[in-house]
Amino acid sequence: MTRSVYLCPITLVSGPQAADGDALRLGGSMAYAREFALIVREDGAVRERHLATRDSMEAVLARLPDNLQGEAREQWAHLQKAHAPLQLGARTIRLDQPQIMGILNVTPDSFSDGGSFDEIEDGRAHAAAMLEAGAAIIDIGGESTRPGAARTWEGEELTRVLPAVEYCAAMGAAISVDTRRAGVLEAALQAGAHMANDVSALRFDPRSIELVAKTGCPVVLMHAPGSGEDLHAGGEYADVVFEVFDFLRDARARAIAAGVDPARIVLDPGIGFGKSLSDNLKLMNALALFHALGSPLMLGASRKRMIGALSREEAAEDRLAGSLALALQGMAAGVHILRVHDVAATVQARNVWRGLRDAALTDFAHLPPLD
Repeated sequence: MTRSVYLCPITLVSGPQAADGDALRLGGSMAYAREFALIVREDGAVRERHLATRDSMEAVLARLPDNLQGEAREQWAHLQKAHAPLQLGARTIRLDQPQIMGILNVTPDSFSDGGSFDEIEDGRAHAAAMLEAGAAIIDIGGESTRPGAARTWEGEELTRVLPAVEYCAAMGAAISVDTRRAGVLEAALQAGAHMANDVSALRFDPRSIELVAKTGCPVVLMHAPGSGEDLHAGGEYADVVFEVFDFLRDARARAIAAGVDPARIVLDPGIGFGKSLSDNLKLMNALALFHALGSPLMLGASRKRMIGALSREEAAEDRLAGSLALALQGMAAGVHILRVHDVAATVQARNVWRGLRDAALTDFAHLPPLD
C-alpha cells in the first residue's frame, strides 16, 4: 500500500486584502491563495480530501499520520517559499514577478517558426527584437521536439546553436540553451550561455546531470513521458496532475542527489509533451499545485496545439490570443517564467496584469470601514 499527500491551492485571490489577510503568497510570486485542498492518495486513488485556509492549516496537518505529516509540512513550507533571483551572467532575474523567456529556434523544422531564424542575421535580429521588447532570457533551441520530428545529430545541433549563443552573448543577453545533450550544453556554456533547459529532465544523456552539477548552471527540468528519442511516447495517465507532480518531485530529488544546487532548479510541467487536450487543460488548471515542490516554475504553452484544438484549428502562427490566455492563466497561478514566441505582446499583457495586481493591494473594496 502506497500513500502520498498533496497540498493544492484551490481558491486564488488578487491579494491578501481580498481574504481579510487569510491568504498565502505562492512561491514568492504575485499570486495568492486562500483555500487549499490537502489530498491523500492510496495506490493511485484519492482516499481523503480536507479543505483548509492559511489560518486553519495547522489543525489539518496535525491530524495526519506521522508518515504523511512530514511530507505535508514540507509542501506547506514550499508553498510559502520566496525564491532567490537567478544569476545568469551579468543579468539578475528576479522571481517576484513573471519573467518572459523569448524563444529563438534555429531549426528548420520547429512546429511554429522552423526555418525562420536559421540564417545568422535573421536570428540576431530576432534576438535583439525580443530583448528590446523586454525578454529577460533568450532560450536557444537547435533541435525540434515536436511529435514526429526527425532525429537531430549532436554535431548538427552544435552547428545551429553555437553561432546563436555567440551573437546573443555579444548583446549581453541572459542565455538558456534548450538541449538534452551534454556535449551541446557544455559547448554552449563555454560559448557564453548560462542556463540549461532540458526537456528530458536530465534523463536523455547520462552525462548531463553531472555536467549541470559541476558547472553550477541553473537548469529547467521538464516533464515528458518518454526518456528516449521520442519524448511523447508513453503519454497515458491515470491522473495526469498527480503523476506529473510525482515525476517532477523525483526529477528534482535525483538532481539534488547528484549535486545540483536546489536553488538553481526550475520545474516545467511540459504542456503538450505526450499529453492530450484534456491532460493539458487539467495541468493548466492545477499549476498552483506545483509550488509545493519547492522550486520556481516555468510554463511553455505558447502556440501549442491545444490552442487550435479549442478554437478553429488555427495554424501555429495564428495562436497569439490563445497563447496570451494561457500566459495569463500561468501568471494568476504564480508561474515565475513564461517561455513564449511573442515576447512584445506577452510583456505588454504581463505589465497590465501586474498593474492590476499592484492596484489590488490597495483596492477600495477591501479598505476598512470608516469610523
